[in-house]
Amino acid sequence: MENFIVVVTYLLIGIGLRKIPAFPDETGNVLNLFVIYVSLPALVLLKIPELLFSKDLLILAIMPWGMLLFSCASILLLSKLLTWDRATTGCLLLLIPLGNTSFLGIPMVEAFFGKQAIPYAVLYDQLGSFFALAIYGSLIIALYGAGENKPTALNVVKKIISFPPFIALILAFAFKPFAYPTIAVNILEVLAATLVPVVMIAVGFQLTLRLNKAVASQLGIGLMLKLIVMPFIALFLCRLIGLEGEVINVAIFEAGMPPMISAGALAILANLSPALAAALVGIGIMLSFATLPVLYQLL
Repeated sequence: MENFIVVVTYLLIGIGLRKIPAFPDETGNVLNLFVIYVSLPALVLLKIPELLFSKDLLILAIMPWGMLLFSCASILLLSKLLTWDRATTGCLLLLIPLGNTSFLGIPMVEAFFGKQAIPYAVLYDQLGSFFALAIYGSLIIALYGAGENKPTALNVVKKIISFPPFIALILAFAFKPFAYPTIAVNILEVLAATLVPVVMIAVGFQLTLRLNKAVASQLGIGLMLKLIVMPFIALFLCRLIGLEGEVINVAIFEAGMPPMISAGALAILANLSPALAAALVGIGIMLSFATLPVLYQLL
């Protein structure tokens, strides 16, 4: 509960700053840029070298990508049926497949499953969310971001390889055999620690509950998919094929996390329905306080 209070506090700070005239309208975008170019790359450089692969934990790598494929297919189908515009479709494609499996996910797993389950949550986050944000996130931004109505293959590749978190991912793998100097670790830890407060303050600054009917409908559909449909599909499939145990339950639990705050920052920065992106992150976190305990009871 302490972590939830911290998140909500950052959100409220952002909402409060919006009411102070000294902060310009571009404040949210500036904060998001800081996250994309500094905080997130620092976190990737810090965490990726710590990865330890194991055949026994393959489900933690497979589950997030399976959920990503399912949610993408669902959103693309709904987009055609409901005639969503490109910005809305891109926003939902970016936020719904990517869950907040680190800052909220890891503390929630510890609270419900105990400290011994934390490594499972870390692996789910590192093998799924980090890779997906850097690779899949780059692709969605390239295809749906502002100014790319007819993206070419070359433009997509250029955007992927120039995306700061993706560059950090490549460097992290290159540095994996080596130990960082102590000073480098200290710097990365400080910079990575800015991720959650800066992003949540930015989301709060741009969050509005005065949504038009179209955006409110898209918000409801997106959160229904993310918080309810996806984890229940994961639960059903795992039980159907006889997968059980704590590792499986943690993977299902992580599948029910609300939209990732970093993905929200990307969507806002790329002008992918900013009001919808901020609402998906902010309201998604609040609603997850109710949906996650219910999901745990069903495991």
